[in-house]
Amino acid sequence: MRSSPLKNIGFALLVCGLSCVGPLTVQAAVINGKVIFEGEVPAPKPLNFGAEKQCAVMHGDKMPVTEDLVVNPNQTVKWALVYIKEGAPASTAPTPGEAVEINQKGCMFEPHAVVARIGQKVIFRNSDPLLHNVRSESKVEKPFNIAQPLQDMTTAKTFAQPEIGIKMRCDVHFWMASYVHVLDHPFYAVTGDDGSFQIKDLPAGTYTIEVWHEKLGTQTAEITVAEGETKTSEFALRLS
Repeated sequence: MRSSPLKNIGFALLVCGLSCVGPLTVQAAVINGKVIFEGEVPAPKPLNFGAEKQCAVMHGDKMPVTEDLVVNPNQTVKWALVYIKEGAPASTAPTPGEAVEINQKGCMFEPHAVVARIGQKVIFRNSDPLLHNVRSESKVEKPFNIAQPLQDMTTAKTFAQPEIGIKMRCDVHFWMASYVHVLDHPFYAVTGDDGSFQIKDLPAGTYTIEVWHEKLGTQTAEITVAEGETKTSEFALRLS
């Protein structure tokens, strides 16, 4: 008596069990949002180059403004760090091979704020035909002071410990400042011209998210995301 083909298929599936099923795909969660400025927006302040005429000449008729507080046209904040402060999952992502770069150009640091992972190279470049230096004001690691007297000179540094808000100064030009944030995970963003942020590739869980800004301070929020979920969170900062 011949067995039914359907019975044979059912038996094969029973024997196969879970070994015939591919690995389950875990859908990562995403947290996005904006950093909003509350209150009356202060007028942008033109940079004061003092007696450094060479610096002013590099900008022609378009004089730059200070970057310690930049409010975008949509009432959002630029150069704010948003990152997971507590609950960040252990990351298997390798340290990025691509370096982070801060350029001294037109007697300004560009960009104004960057994030580096522990062990990731941070390259400081002098694109100006002027003497610059880079002095760090780290509170965790030993501060450094780099002289860069030559145009196109570069110096690479790495950081071994997490630290938020490491200020970089040029002592030759008193107005020059930028910030380096060092993290031990990849779950962060720096707001740009629209004040938005996105933190992706998160497993399901509850996280404490912090926004940090040099002039507006910090603010935190606790956010719970399910697998594959996208949640939106907005921060509202104001001058104290």
